[in-house]
Amino acid sequence: MASHIVGYPRMGPKRELKFALESFWDGKSSAEDLEKVATDLRASIWKQMADAGIKYIPSNTFSYYDQVLDTTAMLGAVPERYSWTGGEIGFDTYFSMARGNATVPAMEMTKWFDTNYHFIVPELGPNTKFTYSSHKAVNEYKEAKALGVDTVPVLIGPVSYLLLSKPAKGVEKGFPLLSLLSSILPVYKEVIAELKAAGASWIQFDEPTLVLDLDSQKLAAFSAAYTELESALSGLNVLVETYFADVPAESYKTLTSLSSVTAYGFDLVRGTQTLQLVKSGFPAGKYLFAGVVDGRNIWADDLAASLSTLQALEAVVGKDKLVVSTSCSLMHTAVDLVNETKLDSEIKSWLAFAAQKVVEVDALAKALVGQKDEAYFAANAAAQASRKSSPRVTNEEVQKAAAALKGSDHRRATNVSARLDAQQKKLNLPVLPTTTIGSFPQTVELRRVRREYKAKKISEEEYVTAIKEEISKVVKIQEELDIDVLVHGEPERNDMVEYFGEQLSGFAFTANGWVQSYGSRCVKPPIIYGDVSRPNPMTVFWSKTAQSMTSRPMKGMLTGPVTILNWSFVRNDQPRFETCYQIALAIKKEVEDLEAAGIQVIQIDEAALREGLPLRKAEHAFYLDWAVHSFRITNCEIQDTTQIHTHMCYSNFNDIIHSIIDMDADVITIENSRSDEKLLSVFREGVKYGAGIGPGVYDIHSPRIPSTEEIADRINKMLAVLDTNILWVNPDCGLKTRKYTEVKPALTNMVSAAKLIRTQLASAK
Repeated sequence: MASHIVGYPRMGPKRELKFALESFWDGKSSAEDLEKVATDLRASIWKQMADAGIKYIPSNTFSYYDQVLDTTAMLGAVPERYSWTGGEIGFDTYFSMARGNATVPAMEMTKWFDTNYHFIVPELGPNTKFTYSSHKAVNEYKEAKALGVDTVPVLIGPVSYLLLSKPAKGVEKGFPLLSLLSSILPVYKEVIAELKAAGASWIQFDEPTLVLDLDSQKLAAFSAAYTELESALSGLNVLVETYFADVPAESYKTLTSLSSVTAYGFDLVRGTQTLQLVKSGFPAGKYLFAGVVDGRNIWADDLAASLSTLQALEAVVGKDKLVVSTSCSLMHTAVDLVNETKLDSEIKSWLAFAAQKVVEVDALAKALVGQKDEAYFAANAAAQASRKSSPRVTNEEVQKAAAALKGSDHRRATNVSARLDAQQKKLNLPVLPTTTIGSFPQTVELRRVRREYKAKKISEEEYVTAIKEEISKVVKIQEELDIDVLVHGEPERNDMVEYFGEQLSGFAFTANGWVQSYGSRCVKPPIIYGDVSRPNPMTVFWSKTAQSMTSRPMKGMLTGPVTILNWSFVRNDQPRFETCYQIALAIKKEVEDLEAAGIQVIQIDEAALREGLPLRKAEHAFYLDWAVHSFRITNCEIQDTTQIHTHMCYSNFNDIIHSIIDMDADVITIENSRSDEKLLSVFREGVKYGAGIGPGVYDIHSPRIPSTEEIADRINKMLAVLDTNILWVNPDCGLKTRKYTEVKPALTNMVSAAKLIRTQLASAK
């Protein structure tokens, strides 16, 4: 029985790639140094899978930024503003597209389906010229082969690539991106020819858009693409991989009728209906790559249940045509449980990170051919039973409180217009008030202080003194910049979700459970293993401290329940909405304590609300109902004069704007600039928004510093569709990833732009 891994984490067990990238970007190391780290990581990953007995090992899943950007490079689809003149695309052009540079902005970044991973959105149009401009896929295949590992090269499929793209600036919004299919397929043919010449016997095309609601025209594009590629693919075994959800019946029919395709990969963890489609009919002679091991969560697989599923599938597709696989790439989970020193033995026994999931896949494959490791399966069964019966998982008081939420929609008593009037009387803010999103740069010194405090190398008193000094510095900077509503900069937090999870019951934390979010940005998601409650206040001390340093309004900074949920590894033994309601009740207590402490502006970030939206439209309403309800629970009992902000970033919000309005926040700050002000189109199309809103005026994920004129131009575009009295001026997102040498001039220009427009508005009256 064969085994397969869809993809593997790239950062390394100790985030080696992250540090190599940042060193290269800072000019502290060379391209050769970066490539050496990458080469060593790839070799280690391939060897690990080969040693574990995996037959179908992927290559070209490693990336310096993301796999969609790699495909853009492969196709030579570089926007004109980067002044690329042809030839093999190097790091300068590649990273300029990803991060921008001193003169031009980066390309748009958005979420990869419903995950916290991001990708760089291709910008295409009728004049885009496609040429084979990155040989990465072939080079990595050859690299693995030289190490004695025959891999399956992985490419983003041509149809998904186009469906994930957007019309370039200046191109008609309705431009049919699929019309470019005939233009990109010649490049794919060149890549395929080189892979065949290098000795590849399999090739994997990731076509995850097949799980979306696709019309007949889009489905026809799959048939057209793989028919056109058929002669080029002759002699190769072709796997088309899907993941993250069920494949709809029509898409399943289209996919399984492709004559050039040898094998189909399905997510059978999130795709229970796909499982029924396979059982109802599967093409004879084709391979099924059965994704039974969860690639998106960290719970140990229920091996007995997976084996039962596989045995049922074996009867449908045949013993020699069934391949055991992961549900998706393992890049969405942590690297290796061996590196964990903070987890107690009971919780650790319930978990499996990427390295352990590779072993699970191999164990299931061997069990299917009569080589079952009885001791391994018995230990797994014992861990499953332990988790189900452990008293630390259940808190009856929490469950009762969450159950009591049903029957109320938890809205504030007064409408937002009246609340804003009451808040303005108290806050006395100018027109176009300025603020930032929360975090300020996380300096090396600040990280050292937190690290030494956690390691008990400095006392609590020394830690508190250091953090107070940092807050004082951030407050002083904002006052000097003349920002209207301040933040304390979050110096006590390494990560917005981890910080809260550490203070909530029902959460566990890893030492090295890092997961890539984008580029070099890694997060360490907490693990929600049990019922959630808040034993003590979490932010009140720091918010009161910061407010005492200024007469200006100081925002209390919280992470919302939906974002905590979506940015954690969530328990899979109860519905997600039940866990979310529990978190909402915990945050509600914190909001009320902040208000009692005199904090007049409280921001409850829901950066990940859109991210959790199911991929199928039929499931949207249910998710949005409980997600929006969870947010409202957090602030439903506070006074009209307390202003509630929320923040969202790096997703397509236009299709959920009515749910965002239904959140009933007083002010929302939302990413806008990096996505070419796509958000504003909603308001141009007539959506009325009565609460305060701050579409971001500059992209914080780029080192580029926008001019006052550029920001003023953005504000004017906003004023064309939004009322003056509701518009706020702020960056796209928090500033923790930037340096002070970038932050200060950018914020200076932002405040200057706001003042310039205020003056123009006043003189126009």
